[in-house]
Amino acid sequence: MEQQRVKYPIGQQSFEQLRAAGYLYVDKTRYVEKIVQQSQYYFLGRPRRFGKSLFLTTLKAFFEGKRHLFKGLYIDSADWEWRPCPVMHLDLNLLRYDNDADLDNFLDEFLRNQEKLYGIMDPASTYSLRFAEVIRTAAQLTGQSVVILVDEYDKPLINNIGNPKRYERMRSLLGALYSNFKSSADYIRLVFLTGVSRFGKLSVFSDLNNIRDLSLEDDFAGICGITDEELCSDFHQGLAELAAASGDTVDAERARLKSYYDGYHFSDNCLDIYNPFSLLNTFAKRKYRNYWIESGTPTLLLKVLQQTGIDLDYLVNAICDSSDLSGLDIDNIRPIALFYQTGYLTIKEYNERRNIYRVGLPNKEVTEGFYSFILPYYANLRQKTVSSVINDFIDDLNHGASESFMRRLQSLFAGISYEMKMEEERNVQNAMLILFTLLGLDTDVEYRTSDGRIDILIRTADFIYIMELKFDSSAESAIAQIKEKRYDLPWSTGRRGIITIGINYSSAQRRIDSWVIDTAR
Repeated sequence: MEQQRVKYPIGQQSFEQLRAAGYLYVDKTRYVEKIVQQSQYYFLGRPRRFGKSLFLTTLKAFFEGKRHLFKGLYIDSADWEWRPCPVMHLDLNLLRYDNDADLDNFLDEFLRNQEKLYGIMDPASTYSLRFAEVIRTAAQLTGQSVVILVDEYDKPLINNIGNPKRYERMRSLLGALYSNFKSSADYIRLVFLTGVSRFGKLSVFSDLNNIRDLSLEDDFAGICGITDEELCSDFHQGLAELAAASGDTVDAERARLKSYYDGYHFSDNCLDIYNPFSLLNTFAKRKYRNYWIESGTPTLLLKVLQQTGIDLDYLVNAICDSSDLSGLDIDNIRPIALFYQTGYLTIKEYNERRNIYRVGLPNKEVTEGFYSFILPYYANLRQKTVSSVINDFIDDLNHGASESFMRRLQSLFAGISYEMKMEEERNVQNAMLILFTLLGLDTDVEYRTSDGRIDILIRTADFIYIMELKFDSSAESAIAQIKEKRYDLPWSTGRRGIITIGINYSSAQRRIDSWVIDTAR
């Protein structure tokens, strides 16, 4: 008898619909019990498509007393009355907020529905006062305190970081609305907000000094996403099907999944978390793709790179403290915070003694997908795809065709838009890092030796490439530095050929203007 296929809930954000239709559900209800027992106000920050919406609808069904939906799950055996209480669910993920009317329309429709539900015939004049009246009336009519769930509370702000005027208007509207969480506290049982970031100047965080931020807590690290334990217990059929499709072993598929989609860490103890959106797509389609990256373009991150001119190599290997990970300030956007909160960086290591974090790119999907997206802004692809350009470079390197490689490199970084400011050394270094990372070869940038640092080191099966990049100098001085500092020495007794290349980049011409190639062996 053929085994029934698993229904994977790709894009399914409603717990009630998921359970009713028999989709696979990874049981996260033990976190519901913790939330009910511990605090009144919560915030959870996670990147997009990590399961925040699904968890909020799980809370919604729980507080609405729909016990039948939880049959067989952890919370079904908990000591709980299952008495329904009024739940107000604001899903701010529904609109783009790329015009002034979107937020007004959303808030007005939400409040109209609540006013109709609780028989409010003559509402107040502002969104904030109307919300206060709805909360109070719901509690008085039902005799139960109100649960308020706000999904993507910060989306109108995130989507307007590049539009200060609209950003400020939406910040003011939301700030006034959210101020009711404190002023109406006597009528509220629970407030749970999800989003990408803590906006420090938004009243929800300045007014509610007792809001509990779960974003970096060890006990809630696995509240969204998939852990290794859950991968083994809930996806055993999917793993077997992947192995059958590839002709490989289950262990090999687990290792491959780990390299592609694992590596997210949301707490000090660095519990490994898989990206759930990419994982579910891979099991459903039995193909490895950059599903999460392809579902949304990181244009905001590119703008921040352009505006700040930050060293990309530093950014993806940065040392920071918790304040660099937990907040966002529109007046002073810190790239590390933005990249971490949007899922392009993650915690790699935590030093408890010094209370500092090392962050980096989480996995193969993010590294390849992000660099492939931003490479065209640093390089002239001449209507070629990123993959075809990369393959041409790899062919040259594998065959020792260093002159052809350099001509391609010169062409790639010629004719770039002036918006990218390629006359600045840091952006040239960023472009090089992106390209050499995408090559997928054994590559090091800023490789340390006993007598200095090699700008670019590439190892193929047959060749060692040592490259020194100068800025507004000369290719001859670059090659002289390689020889003087004997950068080739560690590989001088090996079997592979050693090719050294001195490169000069001219800021006036905005291109590589010369190079010298020397075959050391």
